[in-house]
Amino acid sequence: MKFCLRILLTAYDYLVCWVGLIWVGLLLLLWSLVALILHPLLPAGLGRALGRLAIMTVFRLTLATLTLSGRFHFDLRELDVLRKDKSVIIASNHPSLWDVVLIASRLPDLACIMKAEILGNIFLGGGARLARYISNASPRKMVMLAVQELQRGSHLLLFPEGTRTVRRPIGPLTAGIGVIAYRAQAPVQTILIETDSPFLSKEWPLFKKPRLPMHYRVRVGKRFPAPENSAALMAELTRYFATQLAAPASPSNSAPTA
Repeated sequence: MKFCLRILLTAYDYLVCWVGLIWVGLLLLLWSLVALILHPLLPAGLGRALGRLAIMTVFRLTLATLTLSGRFHFDLRELDVLRKDKSVIIASNHPSLWDVVLIASRLPDLACIMKAEILGNIFLGGGARLARYISNASPRKMVMLAVQELQRGSHLLLFPEGTRTVRRPIGPLTAGIGVIAYRAQAPVQTILIETDSPFLSKEWPLFKKPRLPMHYRVRVGKRFPAPENSAALMAELTRYFATQLAAPASPSNSAPTA
């Protein structure tokens, strides 16, 4: 009997993963195509607001669907306290490919700095363009646009590592976040993502089935005031992330919610 149940559960896990992947892909593709049509038609301000709200909705629907399977658990409640804040840099560790999904699913006016090639991606490019996400192709332009977003009152999401974590608990931090925080005179709110799964980490193949169930927990960490010196801020962030992520609390002990 136990063997049969194990076989059935394994089959169910495969079904959840493949149906989930197809569902997420369809949602992203549909919105990307719609956003591509809307982008030249809408004024910049309206397009930005609609694009970011739609991304939040699509990502929240994605996580809610996965939660319904009973095999994915997300505790993102702490992010809700940030929604009322304005002109704040969100600095997060980056353990997996869908960390943006976790954070953007809770914040309706979130600007993201992203790799330039994503703007040409058929699943993500249309939505990113409409939401006026920021390309990292030109560092000078990236900093200028990031400062403008913060002056507009938006949240700005940055992954200080610049890529997914390659060395635990956190990889080397890039200087960009310090430069932007200094020039915009904006505070930096740290976010700590904890998971019990390597799913979609740096070396994880997209179509490899993970071990289920998996748990994610997002904690709101320390907020650093607008810096007087960008290098000093980077040193503080490096120490803080390393200390907080060295022995994180188990996300499986958190109540699941999307």
